[in-house]
Amino acid sequence: MDSTEHLHGAASAARPERADWTIDQGWENYTPAQHQVWKTLFERQGKLLPGRACEAFVEGMRKLPIGGDEIPDFRRLSEVLMRHTGWQVVAVPGLVPDEVFFEHLANRRFPAGNFLRRPDQLDYLEEPDVFHDVFGHVPMLLHPALADYMQAYGVGGLRAQRLGKLKNLARVYWYTVEFGLVEEAGGLRIYGSGIASSYRESVFCLDDASPNRVRFNLERVLCTNYRIDDFQETYFVIRDLDELLELARVDFGPIYERICGNQELAPGHLIASDKLLQRGTGRYHASRQTERRS
Repeated sequence: MDSTEHLHGAASAARPERADWTIDQGWENYTPAQHQVWKTLFERQGKLLPGRACEAFVEGMRKLPIGGDEIPDFRRLSEVLMRHTGWQVVAVPGLVPDEVFFEHLANRRFPAGNFLRRPDQLDYLEEPDVFHDVFGHVPMLLHPALADYMQAYGVGGLRAQRLGKLKNLARVYWYTVEFGLVEEAGGLRIYGSGIASSYRESVFCLDDASPNRVRFNLERVLCTNYRIDDFQETYFVIRDLDELLELARVDFGPIYERICGNQELAPGHLIASDKLLQRGTGRYHASRQTERRS
């Protein structure tokens, strides 16, 4: 399966009536049991993330109408986002086609799944649900740098699609928006939504000796594959969130041409030019490989 299918493409849901794939969130249709699942997820991440999540995430969570008692209403979220950064949250039935996803981002609309995982799926869900999309992504959309970066990614995604470079660009999204770490005064902190919404990876990415922590380098990341089935083997670290603004201003066209023919790098592979913050032991993924073979 192509790696971008787990990121934002290849919709598995039936095509909605609207051309932009948006649907009504249907907030009134959530059941008490679904609100309870949200509460369970929210409370355990709420206890875990202090001291782990970056300041922008904490601040975004504080300002938005996101609480533990009920699944957030996208209309209320959008009211706050629009006042601060001009973004809104729109409901979609699941993963949407790439061009639809990029078009939404380019116009400051964040497409969020309106469905919620079952109680037996608390730790892993293949397709992003309302908890991943809202709890993980939306607080960061209140930060101006991340807000502008996401819009630029949408514009860049449409261009990458035309150039046949979507696979490369998707890696940048994966290693920043989904699984990025940032340096702050207290040390490394989480800003990636895939980590912030994951109970186990919130611990693994910062505390485990197994993964590499490497200074973010655009050309390096464009050539680096990622894991869609397990924790990441390498986390790329930015200096601060304003570094994302620098990325938003980059013309990727010449870079795509320059890296054409470059070797594809495995998720855990290190190269001589890497600026290592921590060389990982690789122990976790080595043991996982042993388990799969036995």
